[in-house]
Amino acid sequence: MKVAIIGGAGGIGSSVAFSLLRTQTPYEILIMDNRPNMITSHVMDLQDALSLGGALSIRGAEIAEAVDADIIVLSAAVPLTLNTSRDVYLTANASIVASIVDTLVTAEWDGIFILMTNPVDPLLTWVAQRTGWSHKKLLGYTLNDTQRFRTGIAHALDIQPQRVSCWVVGEHGAGQVPVFGSVQVDGKHVELTSSQREIALDYADNWYVRHVALDSGRTSTWSSGIGGALMVEAITNSSPEPFPASIIQSGEYGVSGMSLSVPVYLSPSGVTGVEVLSLSEAENLALHTTAAKISELADTISVETKGN
Repeated sequence: MKVAIIGGAGGIGSSVAFSLLRTQTPYEILIMDNRPNMITSHVMDLQDALSLGGALSIRGAEIAEAVDADIIVLSAAVPLTLNTSRDVYLTANASIVASIVDTLVTAEWDGIFILMTNPVDPLLTWVAQRTGWSHKKLLGYTLNDTQRFRTGIAHALDIQPQRVSCWVVGEHGAGQVPVFGSVQVDGKHVELTSSQREIALDYADNWYVRHVALDSGRTSTWSSGIGGALMVEAITNSSPEPFPASIIQSGEYGVSGMSLSVPVYLSPSGVTGVEVLSLSEAENLALHTTAAKISELADTISVETKGN
């Protein structure tokens, strides 16, 4: 399996590469970026970890080599700044994404595309429209939302997060919809009290704003890196367990045409199925509101096609 990481010099891209090296899967890993010195630095470092896992190789490459990849992970983005919403990056990051996907369309690339660039949901909605690629092969990374809800629940219950399972659907952002009916501890459903819900939601809903306010200049490097690698693994190994991902909706949750995060089943051919969760009336309304917002944001993107 050949995996190309575009934006591989950045924190998330390089973390995905490192996390893939720690698996036992025989990946060929290509890392690409417009900062060749950083790519060389990462490769010099990462190649010495090659013997610690199952990957076959890791090396720097030009974007032209991405056309041979089975999976492309795109994490390239403008630098992180102080903000309260990922939506502020929509226009600038759309230009970056366009420069990549237009090249791939011209080359008639036909692999699986994982977008980690934010705001992921409107961008992926727009990518689907711009490229005409199969919706089954378009994925947006959203695991962090479920993980933060999971951590928040663990804090509320004063237990280890490994014991918790749960789901978040909707937007990778303020429009996320935590599904309280999905909360389990040790495999058994748990009904949280109102105060426990407040603790869990405070953690999940406010994590991003609190982290950005630190003005550290870094994003969720480690959690996104591990999560991105887990998504690649789920695809490669046809995981029997559902994985959270933003995908173009086809009516399973009562909305169509825009990209939203839902539990999906993955394989080397892409999305093979969608797990439909039972939502409360309030959760369902929130999901539909978010869907409308994402569609509206995607419609505002305007980037000229290559050559125009």
